Amino acid sequence: MKRKVRILEIGQVTPDVKRFVVERPENYEFIPGQATRVSINKPGWRYEERPFTFTSLNSDPHLEFIIKKYPQHHGVTEKLHSLSAGDELIIRDVFGAIKYSGKGVFIAGGAGITPFIAILRQLKKENSILSNRLFFSNKTEKDIILKQELEEMFGQNPGDLVFVVSDENNPKYYNGFINEDFLKKQIDSFNQKFYICGPPKMTEQLITTLKKLGADINSVVFEK
Repeated sequence: MKRKVRILEIGQVTPDVKRFVVERPENYEFIPGQATRVSINKPGWRYEERPFTFTSLNSDPHLEFIIKKYPQHHGVTEKLHSLSAGDELIIRDVFGAIKYSGKGVFIAGGAGITPFIAILRQLKKENSILSNRLFFSNKTEKDIILKQELEEMFGQNPGDLVFVVSDENNPKYYNGFINEDFLKKQIDSFNQKFYICGPPKMTEQLITTLKKLGADINSVVFEK
């Protein structure tokens, strides 16, 4: 079912990522980690649907999306970043395979953090975030989405939050990639749950690597 929603607020998160706060339709429910297909309610854009994850909580009065712009595509994300408060989006029913099913290790690459934002916010609200870990890979420090909020979430156990940067030599973070060597250094036991979201190639490589290191594929949660 299609629902028209008005944009209430737009804010800059990183140089190429924006936060969109929109109206929430009555009786519109979702589970943290789920998404919907979004299009822009303007001529020529109404049928250009793209999937975006809710970063708000199900208990929030409004919906929130955090969306990265990909200008090389000259498509929906670029158009979204040109919108203003008052413009309308069209959202549809919810879907998604990523949902929390117990403590584990979250591994995100770039905008792949978005399904985990609502999950981690919900865990923080329930005082249940302890014993979960987050490895978050980006090209540079300025690309880290919601860096301050994530640091506050893991404030009691800062070692459970590891930022990885691949394109700059930054002494504050792990420099390199989330690969087999990184995982062996960071993880003592692979007999636990893993949540993965990032570019398809990264996700595929991590699933293969985790299986090699002894993880049960049934304990690896990712968008199929």
